Amino acid sequence: MMKWLVVLSALVAFSECLHKIPLIKGKTARQDLQEKGLWEQYRKEFPYNPMAKFIQTGTESMTNDADLSYYGVISIGTPPQSFSVIFDTGSSNLWIPSVYCSSQACENHKRFNPQQSSTFHWGNRPLSIQYGTGSMTGYLASDTVEVGGISVANQVFGISQSEAPFMAHMKADGILGLAFQSIASDNVVPVFDNMIKQNLVSQPLFSVYLSSNNQQGSEVVFGGIDGNHYTGQVSWIPLTSATYWQIKMDSVTINGQTVACSGGCQAIIDTGTSLIVGPTNDINNMNSWVGASTNQYGEATVNCQNIQRMPEVTFTLNGKAFTVPASAYVSQSYYGCNTGFGQGGSDQLWILGDVFIREYYTIFDAQSKYIGLAKSV
Repeated sequence: MMKWLVVLSALVAFSECLHKIPLIKGKTARQDLQEKGLWEQYRKEFPYNPMAKFIQTGTESMTNDADLSYYGVISIGTPPQSFSVIFDTGSSNLWIPSVYCSSQACENHKRFNPQQSSTFHWGNRPLSIQYGTGSMTGYLASDTVEVGGISVANQVFGISQSEAPFMAHMKADGILGLAFQSIASDNVVPVFDNMIKQNLVSQPLFSVYLSSNNQQGSEVVFGGIDGNHYTGQVSWIPLTSATYWQIKMDSVTINGQTVACSGGCQAIIDTGTSLIVGPTNDINNMNSWVGASTNQYGEATVNCQNIQRMPEVTFTLNGKAFTVPASAYVSQSYYGCNTGFGQGGSDQLWILGDVFIREYYTIFDAQSKYIGLAKSV
């Protein structure tokens, strides 16, 4: 009987319409700065601080991650004004640039004009978002936000009045946070929470597929799971904290040897961070095990010719092994080859960013407080 119920529920799921947001894998800030010959200067001026966004100060933090590259299009207001945003499971607020902002970062991005929306309402609170360096300041407001065909009424979001210079090199206009309300700046109800509250999704979960090299195919699905993007079983891992999408990591191993996270640690699955980030000693150890040399900025370079011979790295999460091959953790560009293991995590918290998510289709179950992982195809 149970088996038939499973088949039935699968058929029901297939008949539901999936709300898909295509994600574009764009040029990253690092590539933009490298092409302009500004990367060396920027990297000194704005050190990479991936943990900035995870320090709870009551303000929403973002980080200078020069490799944020996946973004999708949403619209705000009536009639709709379109913006490209990074769908970030490591933060909880939505914000976009506004016509009241004259920072360079606003001038080269789309800006929201409240006066052109009949459904717009000002909030009564300012908003401040801390970056690794500099910040974005602005105001809270509310309006209709449309995401992948889902129209969310009275969504509170931030509109910027000033933005840090680094943002000028970001492809996306703003950020849409998909973590929990408990860490939202000003305790704003996040977009996905409102989708659930307003009964706009068939299931209280969303899922993320990030394609590897080619630009096409990446997507976030709200309210469902797209079976075309993974193969085999889904492993379900309980959250250890419903703040970020945080889970228990048992160890990081290479060739059967524990090389990091010895004795266990906590990790968060974060679409808004491009790398796998951990404590400096652990990351240095991993990089030396795979044969990388680390420069003064903590960037680990490898000989592009060696990728075929480099070992797999295994992340054991809640007793289950998830392996990432060298072809996935090494990025190749005109400027050479780097590993996707970044310093700057804390002993308390690792970040499993896009390097990991490209290998494993990720389901974020907000109601049951589980993460589902399955091998991407």
